[in-house]
Amino acid sequence: MSCLYKSQALPDFQCHWGIQSVRHTVRAYTVPELCGFFCCQCWSLPVISWSFVVGQTPVIEFSEVQLRIHQQQILTALNFVIQPGQFVALLGPNGAGKTSLLRLLQKEYQPSFGQIKLQGRPLSAFSQSELAAKVALVSQLSGPLFDLTVADVVLMGLIPHKALWQTNTEQDLQQLKHSLELVGLANKERHSFAHLSGGEQQRVLLARAVMQKPLLLLLDEPTNHLDLYYQHQVLRIAKALDITVIASIHDLNLASRYCDRLLLLNKGQLVADGTAEQVLTQQLLTEVFRIPCLIDQNPFGDCPRVSFGYKDNL
Repeated sequence: MSCLYKSQALPDFQCHWGIQSVRHTVRAYTVPELCGFFCCQCWSLPVISWSFVVGQTPVIEFSEVQLRIHQQQILTALNFVIQPGQFVALLGPNGAGKTSLLRLLQKEYQPSFGQIKLQGRPLSAFSQSELAAKVALVSQLSGPLFDLTVADVVLMGLIPHKALWQTNTEQDLQQLKHSLELVGLANKERHSFAHLSGGEQQRVLLARAVMQKPLLLLLDEPTNHLDLYYQHQVLRIAKALDITVIASIHDLNLASRYCDRLLLLNKGQLVADGTAEQVLTQQLLTEVFRIPCLIDQNPFGDCPRVSFGYKDNL
């Protein structure tokens, strides 16, 4: 285990496992309060992530989480913590484990090893109805939701909070209006969901998530099949919700622009965890995505911009 700080007395604080950026392996470390020793002189591998928040219960904690499906290793020794209000992007090539990680958070999969906690409580201890009241999912668009109106779709966000015999109250209808106003669709309440554009449908699904009042919002490739305008609009709305968001995103520049923190996965391992400036480096991205890239500054925002090239012999 590598040491990351010179020997010194550190204040009491709540921390999470950090991840070092290395080319082919992931190493974990802890701090003296947790492991019982004081760090000595650092060695050369650069630190990608190190954060702590005093007195705050994390929304999500992954501790040595592994996932195996049909004897195939999907995720390996994941250690990270997500704090309230963070907008976190899951990045990586196809097959890196992004969707599998989201399915773990929905209890569609169970860890083969390790533990996941939601607000300090083991995720395995939550019933599906309890989990539905705390975690909302917006996935990439599929088929139409039958012939439902926009209002019908958004009000489905109340299902985890109501018994079967309960009807919608005046307060529920006010919340419906507020949710639609938040996503700019107040004038579409009685329109057919199936007749909306792709971008409008995604905004309706975000309004449904708002209606659900979740602790955690999961976005599974929410910008797929959307044009450029709606890609930015959907992520701007999600960021403005001011709740904890974990989003699987293919577009690195969208993640750089809108997300506070990036988790870069490769072959089931977490290879980098930090801000866009820390994670989106030329060497790391070239190795993970297997194509040359250049990093410069986005002229429309204070964030890195990634440009990928190609090799003639590919």
